[in-house]
Amino acid sequence: MSRRTLLGMLTPSSNTSLEPACADMLMGLPDVTAHFSRFRVTEISLSDAALGQFDVRPMVEAASLLADARVQSICWNGTSAGWMGLDQDRILCAAITEATGIPATTSMLALDEAFRLSGIERYALVSPYLDDVQARIIETYAGQGLHCVAERHLGAKENFTFSEIARETIAGMVRDVAAAGPQTIVILCTNLQSPWLIEPLEQETGIPIYDSTAAAVWGGLRAAGVDTGRLTGWGRLFRDVGTTA
Repeated sequence: MSRRTLLGMLTPSSNTSLEPACADMLMGLPDVTAHFSRFRVTEISLSDAALGQFDVRPMVEAASLLADARVQSICWNGTSAGWMGLDQDRILCAAITEATGIPATTSMLALDEAFRLSGIERYALVSPYLDDVQARIIETYAGQGLHCVAERHLGAKENFTFSEIARETIAGMVRDVAAAGPQTIVILCTNLQSPWLIEPLEQETGIPIYDSTAAAVWGGLRAAGVDTGRLTGWGRLFRDVGTTA
């Protein structure tokens, strides 16, 4: 049997978009599959209860179940570090690797890596989140030296409902922010029906679109030592920043 690459993904319990998106993205790589472990996440806000959903302990417990499947990398396929700070994800990845011996990454750390490799300084932001969550994300990115030139968000907080947002609504927000001429457009939320929009919207706008779910696949592949340039049809992130870690 040829060598398989197994990607582990930590998944919010109420997310119904990222698993089919990851499966569709990897269809062109028959030797690579994604495998998922859930922990409870139902609300995205800055309340103490909502922030507490991202405690490291249950996330490491979920990661330990993925380790039983002998995955080659583990990725937190979520965007909580956008409003909690990237150090939150760095701590999580260190804890996962210490507990499992498996390389770990996250959607947000993969995006951060992609920004640096691509020389991105000016971006536009699209999300479904609340006003204060969106503002915190922009603040987090400002701390990384990134300037938000345009943004759109929907003011929602129930995680399950993000998956029910129409693709045309997402596309409309992307078209709105594209008018500002950013170097890239970031779609931030792994429970949106956005990965399927990347390629057509890049062709329409001429702007690279970095989607957080696609970034999780990109980061997971890199952490597992797979050439990301092998994955085609899902945006310029894979074509233009298509190297192994």
